[in-house]
Amino acid sequence: MSASLDSGLSPTPRTTRRAQLAELRGPANPPRPLDARALAALAANPGCRRRALLDGAGVDKSVLAAKLGSPAPFGQSQFAIVRGNSFEAKVKADGGRELLRLIGVEEPGVVSVPDLAAAGPEGRVARTALALREATGAGAWALLDHPLLALEVAGSPVYLEPDAVVVRPDGGWTVVEIKSFPMVDGAADASKVGAAARQAAVYVLALERVAARTEGARVAHSVLLVCPKDFSNVPTASVVDVRKQRSVTRRQLARLTRIDEIADALPEGTSFDVAERSPAELTAAVESVPHQYAPECLAACELAFHCRSRAREAGAVETLGRSVRGELGGLTTVGAVLAAARGEEGDPEDPAVAALRRARALRVEALSGAAGVASCR
Repeated sequence: MSASLDSGLSPTPRTTRRAQLAELRGPANPPRPLDARALAALAANPGCRRRALLDGAGVDKSVLAAKLGSPAPFGQSQFAIVRGNSFEAKVKADGGRELLRLIGVEEPGVVSVPDLAAAGPEGRVARTALALREATGAGAWALLDHPLLALEVAGSPVYLEPDAVVVRPDGGWTVVEIKSFPMVDGAADASKVGAAARQAAVYVLALERVAARTEGARVAHSVLLVCPKDFSNVPTASVVDVRKQRSVTRRQLARLTRIDEIADALPEGTSFDVAERSPAELTAAVESVPHQYAPECLAACELAFHCRSRAREAGAVETLGRSVRGELGGLTTVGAVLAAARGEEGDPEDPAVAALRRARALRVEALSGAAGVASCR
């Protein structure tokens, strides 16, 4: 695949990689595109080669998890999707009057809304870049409704579609995120705002690729979060600083192993074809790719239940959380941890081993004291 500089993608041909990923996915299966939510989750766990490969190949992980016998109740409900689409339509109705009011523009007539239609994702990416460049050069307000941006992740292109991007007369570009969860008394649920900020940070990174090639452009590191006010359907907005999320996401994405390196290390004949392969074959294929499970995966990945089951079977300490895993150092299994605590294994000079033995001694002492008190009664 080739692309112009304005698209944000590397001009290097991707034909060979595309064919390789299609072979892994199964030629008859359409690729499942990555979105900003999935990309933010991928960046939060950059050590998981399994997810990087499956997402890069466009494998439908929901179908794959079901065939593996570990289906996950993952994703938004149909009701939430309909409610979100309805609220977004209200915000953008009448030429985006409500949205423009929230950004301080009272007269929609002074804001241009360019047509971003084009053939295929590459065409839409190029058309979005052109619209951004023209709006910035004109020094006027512009509202881009569902622009398409591109970002290269682990050597594979990812297409991203924010709800909107506002171009200001001074050349500033601002990402707009429209969510259907309420903002009560000027504040929304912190976990939902955090998830929206991580998602918006991905859009900011992709937008910066275009801004770097557009004279006079600069991308705001604060996004406009639009939500229903209190429990009504009236839109309200809050400015959310995403500098921290942007920095973390950029660093984590840069650490991701390139997909072709992961694919080259697979056993010959490996396939994730959910339509043609048996559950046993798919299980072998999935297990051939290293994973890095953490409890946080349960809220972000369709394969989390399968990976958790395998991690528990192996007695991996990752099932206890990343912080526990970090504290235990070279002790990678629950069995090794217990043996070290009992003094059967482990280097006494190892701080983790010493701490475990001290904790066990304190526990034994406390239980002995409790037993003595009980006997006196």
